Amino acid sequence: MKVLLIYPYCLEERLHQEDVYVAPIGLYYIGALLKAKGHAVEILNLQGMKDAPERIRALLADKQPDVVGFSILNANRWGGIEVARLAKALNPAVVTVFGGVTPTFLWRHFLTHFPEIDYVVVGEGEFPLLHLVQALEKTPAPDPAAILGLAWRDGGGPVCNPAPKPIRNLDVLPQPARYFRFQHVALTRGCPGNCTFCGSPLFWGRRVRFHSSGYFVDQLELLYRQGVTFFYVSDDTFMVSAKRVIAICREIIRRRLPISWAAISRVDLVQPEVLAWMRRAGCTQISYGVESGSAAIRQSLNKPLETEQIKRAFDLTVRHGLFSRAYFIYGCPGESDHTIAETLALIAAIKPLSVIFYVLDVFPGTALYADFCRRFGLDDDIWLNRIEDIIYCEYDPALTPEQVKRWGRQLREGFYRLLPDVVANIRLLEDPDFAPLHADFLSRLAMTFSHGDYARIGAIADRGGLAALLYDRALAYHPDPRAFLGRAILYQQAGAFDQAAALLEQALSHFPQNEALNICLGINFVNRNRPQEAIAVLRKYPDAPQAAAALAACYKALGNRAAADRFARRHRDLTGGGD
Repeated sequence: MKVLLIYPYCLEERLHQEDVYVAPIGLYYIGALLKAKGHAVEILNLQGMKDAPERIRALLADKQPDVVGFSILNANRWGGIEVARLAKALNPAVVTVFGGVTPTFLWRHFLTHFPEIDYVVVGEGEFPLLHLVQALEKTPAPDPAAILGLAWRDGGGPVCNPAPKPIRNLDVLPQPARYFRFQHVALTRGCPGNCTFCGSPLFWGRRVRFHSSGYFVDQLELLYRQGVTFFYVSDDTFMVSAKRVIAICREIIRRRLPISWAAISRVDLVQPEVLAWMRRAGCTQISYGVESGSAAIRQSLNKPLETEQIKRAFDLTVRHGLFSRAYFIYGCPGESDHTIAETLALIAAIKPLSVIFYVLDVFPGTALYADFCRRFGLDDDIWLNRIEDIIYCEYDPALTPEQVKRWGRQLREGFYRLLPDVVANIRLLEDPDFAPLHADFLSRLAMTFSHGDYARIGAIADRGGLAALLYDRALAYHPDPRAFLGRAILYQQAGAFDQAAALLEQALSHFPQNEALNICLGINFVNRNRPQEAIAVLRKYPDAPQAAAALAACYKALGNRAAADRFARRHRDLTGGGD
């Protein structure tokens, strides 16, 4: 059969687009299993297409699927409903299937209120959807009651079949990287934690299941061969098995995979040996859910972390040259000015290099949601409203939205005030073998202040000075092309062209073929009014937009109008500037 797997658009734009813009890894596993069984499968990511129904209609008309499967979160459920309506309007015979975290807990809601949804897959989706597609191929009509993990309508309304047993050995699933290209990967399913705000305990269960290290690294290698060099490891607790993580890191190193990656974990799982292997194998960032500086609030969220555990984890992470990111939730039950002050004090103590703050949201399938519905007399019909989520503080009489917004500003501004001191006092592991890794870490961090996210945040004091400090520190550890380039650009921006030139000459003695360094040197010659020397360097890179623009300026300065016009046209072609 022809199956189209869709990740629908969300209702709202995001401050952190990476939260929702990437299709879940589960779609690729489902697609791989269907392909391995002989079905034609395509995956469509419709993020950013909320206001383009005609484009979506045209895509559906072109693909002409027999079955459309939707990967649904709370945020994109209305997008899924709207696209299902479009699909049914084009072809009433098309079979529509919802699956994912939200449908698992709201299957009755969807099948009661939305006739455009034919089936809901509950829980782990690979084999229920495969069995449904296989049944749909047969005549007479399939008996949905025979398919484990499927919710459907019988004469009396929505019903849900028993769940299949969880896939014990995840390696039985076909390797999705053989069929698709993606960047977010997962080693595990399940999390030993039991946080009240998270749906994982009910969706996956608290027993963790693993891919083998070989399967996981095979996936990385297959994707690397497709051009993917940076990966997001999306497991909630990547470090839950230290032995397996070390085996993965050893294998990445053994295969000489020149990749980098980011992971998520819990502070109570951090071990120095594991961090060291992760850093050697290309890990650049670890994110931890801290949630609050208040031990009482952490306890109420069932995240019973000790403050000393949190401090130790962040200290060890940065010492190993890993970018430390903290997740905090505010607007929780019991939140007050005092607990916000506790959170700011904890941020000052743990010195994270990045923080993401979330207002407490309530989602179906969580312990928080069950308690919320009991306390405020609500039920699943609340999701008939065109909302993405329930913001807890809008219902708790002890909190006000205005108060919570003020706390959010205080937290963000407080973190930005602390950041310069945090950066200036980074302490790294004293190990000569880590010198190149420390240089890489410091130059990456510097780039965030000179060219990245922090460069655009005016609340951070002396961003250029922090970048210069970090680039210089990086070069004190080891020659690093990013550090040479970033520091030279800062020199040039300050008009210190001779210092920039000297640094670039030093850099090219280490990295003579580095395109970015050579182009920067060429532009340095332009800035010093030495067009002939600039041309000698830049003409080796006619396909680089910056080089083409600089060459046009050089030839214009030399009075060669034809060459200047040729490279100006080249620059327009490369940048899409047209005529």
